[in-house]
Amino acid sequence: MRAITLQIPDDLALALNVPPEELAHVLVVAAAVQLFERGTISVGKAASLAGMPKPLCLATLAAWGVSASTLSAEDIAQDLANA
Repeated sequence: MRAITLQIPDDLALALNVPPEELAHVLVVAAAVQLFERGTISVGKAASLAGMPKPLCLATLAAWGVSASTLSAEDIAQDLANA
């Protein structure tokens, strides 16, 4: 895995209400959630990026209010009608 360096405001941990030693993890999880939500990466890639198992990633997505399903309401209705 590659490492990157980010320039962030000194008070970001305080603004996000997280301990400074957890800030990097919080930012990586936020990036993983956002990239998944935008459809840029799969849930498996999001889990890998966030450094967590897929089930925990799914729970994290739910906690952030992000649906792990890529089906639209119309897709679900059509699947139910065809069942």
